[in-house]
Amino acid sequence: MERAVADAVAVLRTAVDRDWAGTRAGRLEWDCRRTAEHIASDLIAYAGQLAGRAQNAYAPFRISLDECTGNADVLDVIGTTGALLAAAVRTTPPGVRAFHPFPFRSADREGFAAMGVAEVLLHTHDIATGLGLAHAPSADLCEGVLTRIFPHVQPGESPWPTLLWATGRGELPGRAPVAEWRWSNTLALPAERLTLEGVTPAAARDLAVGGDGGFRWAAGGPFTGTREAAGMTVKAYESGVHRPEWGMFALVRREDGRAVGAIGFHGAPDEDGRAEIGYDLAESARGLGYATEAVRALSAWALARDDVRALFATVERANIPSQRVVARAGFVQVADVDELFAYELRP
Repeated sequence: MERAVADAVAVLRTAVDRDWAGTRAGRLEWDCRRTAEHIASDLIAYAGQLAGRAQNAYAPFRISLDECTGNADVLDVIGTTGALLAAAVRTTPPGVRAFHPFPFRSADREGFAAMGVAEVLLHTHDIATGLGLAHAPSADLCEGVLTRIFPHVQPGESPWPTLLWATGRGELPGRAPVAEWRWSNTLALPAERLTLEGVTPAAARDLAVGGDGGFRWAAGGPFTGTREAAGMTVKAYESGVHRPEWGMFALVRREDGRAVGAIGFHGAPDEDGRAEIGYDLAESARGLGYATEAVRALSAWALARDDVRALFATVERANIPSQRVVARAGFVQVADVDELFAYELRP
């Protein structure tokens, strides 16, 4: 956040003597001055959401600049509001979420940070385009935004052109122009003792290569199946078929904030409305009912949707504990093929 703001302010400060109010900001309908004020407004709004832990709507306040505020002064305000958002992100504990409307009505601290960086990068581009300034943010900032709040966008050869294309600001060879777009924060589903926290492509990539994905794990975690599922998530993202709500979730124990396992779908529902689930637990978390709790929570969320008619799971014949999990969650056995039991759950 701090680097994005510092880079943006440095670029725009070279043109503070220009007529921002009389110059259109790139492809936007706004002028450059209004666009700069919008950056500051979004940054302070995001900081307020996190700091106040707003849950149902945006906190009812806004930024108001003095009438005599010049272009250089607006950049100072952007620097200040960026620092406030960075401070809010630093002081917000992991797992805390605050209201944001798209698409699941909340975001965590990483989500608000990514949204703030996106606002700065994209609207600095708009202003720079209008003023004829060169602006090329660092690839790692752009990739961080893409892998956290654009998980549905297939990565391109370079992160910055991909982000511009994904937000209707540029073209990519072989891809249709984007007319409407919206970023996507992770989904979090509450259960009795757990929170099912959506795993971003960035976190999945780290898990797949042996990292912790940004989670604090219980002893024995993450288990092999979690890392394999993370690898599948990365492959889906890189091929452009990843849909975050039909991906992978970490099972975070609320009492201590530790991840005890993972659960998720093997993909979006098929044309018949059927989706497959899979799950595993760290060894130290087994036998405590966490898997059953997670399967029930994820199943309830999925079956409440109009596009899901049935869920199914396959369990090895020798895996008695997992068979008990799906049975307790309401699944019934429907097939026995090649040492695998198939289970199904319908509304």
